[in-house]
Amino acid sequence: MSSQEAQEPPVVVHLNGAVRVRAVALAADALGAMASSAADEIPLSLRPFARFTPVRRARLAAVPLATALELDPVFRQRVADRVRLALPDLAAAVAGGATVPAAPPADVAALAYLLRPAGWEDIVLRAEETLVEEQRSAEEREQRLASSRQAGSVREDSAARAEVGRLRAELLALRREHDELRRRLGDARERARRADKELAALAASAAKDRAAGDAAVLAAQAAEAETRRLRAKLGAAEQALVAARSATREGRGSDDARVWLLLDTLVNAASGLRRELAVSPPTQRPADRVQPAGAGDDGFSGVTLRGFESDDPALLDQLLRVPGVHVVVDGYNVTKAGYGTLTLEAQRNRLLAGLSGLAAQTGVEMTAVFDGAVRDSPVATAAPRGVRLLFSAPGQIADDLIRELVRAEPVGRPVVVVSSDREVADSVRAMGARPVGSAALLRRLARG
Repeated sequence: MSSQEAQEPPVVVHLNGAVRVRAVALAADALGAMASSAADEIPLSLRPFARFTPVRRARLAAVPLATALELDPVFRQRVADRVRLALPDLAAAVAGGATVPAAPPADVAALAYLLRPAGWEDIVLRAEETLVEEQRSAEEREQRLASSRQAGSVREDSAARAEVGRLRAELLALRREHDELRRRLGDARERARRADKELAALAASAAKDRAAGDAAVLAAQAAEAETRRLRAKLGAAEQALVAARSATREGRGSDDARVWLLLDTLVNAASGLRRELAVSPPTQRPADRVQPAGAGDDGFSGVTLRGFESDDPALLDQLLRVPGVHVVVDGYNVTKAGYGTLTLEAQRNRLLAGLSGLAAQTGVEMTAVFDGAVRDSPVATAAPRGVRLLFSAPGQIADDLIRELVRAEPVGRPVVVVSSDREVADSVRAMGARPVGSAALLRRLARG
């Protein structure tokens, strides 16, 4: 300390209330940080408050904190060091004597009081003058607002009465609307009760239908068992007939009579079983039902197919001659390979026309499958004669529908799938169908 500083008494600065509160708050935050890192540096008067929360510390320890800041330079310096870390930019500006118009005056005065740069008293006084000026301006604005409110109170009273009248009218309308909504709600509840009753009735009917279906399944299983038993009897009868034919001519008349009686018995039993089961000729083919079934023999045994390429129309001619064959065509795979420049509708119409003519020539069962996801517009026309037209369902591709059609066929029925898609060809071949390339069908249709 210089001799001049020893001779001149220190300048006493009385802090504004807002500045004092801000300085105490900064000291309270610093005290909490010191409690966790340097508890021995805390003055004895402040140690009981070190473990308090920041808000409680600033409220209960305001007087001890203000006293320590004023009388304990070491504690004030430690608080100033913490403030430099917490508010580095503002602390550097205040320490350098720079003016910070955007910073709150209370923060600037509190930092100047803690950091004590050269001329800090003037900084505190200017900040406090700014605070006083702001408070005076706020009071003047409040007085002007009060005068304005008092002057406009009369107008507000008349406007309020008009508003009350309007709100009463709206309340009356809302009450009427409320009554109408309650009536509608009652009607809706009544309809909901009737719907619940109808749903319960439908559930009971569905349960009865399921029970009847289970009974029909059991009856069908019993009929199938009886059919197997009769087939076994028929097999035994055929064996007996073979044995009877190889017997000697002696006693043939009596043997023939016994065989005739046995066959007549079997025929009568089969006729009686048919009448009892009331089995009628089928009205649908398996592909119409599209239900899962096992895969087995492809049904082309005895047909010479060697030496033909997959895209050879002669191979397709050979397959179309197989009795009972079912031809499944991957529609867009064929049309896009043959006439992909046309619109999707034109592609379908051209392919269906060719398949209809081919079905009329050969008499085979013909099914065309298209991908429903790429359908450009709903199909308004029916499928041509002799061709079954199917579109895949939403979320299903045509390839999966083709596989479902192949699985639906009974074991041993010959099925031909026309597609150049390798994945489709491999999967249907594994299920027993015969894949043929799209080019084979296109060349066969072009031949007429």
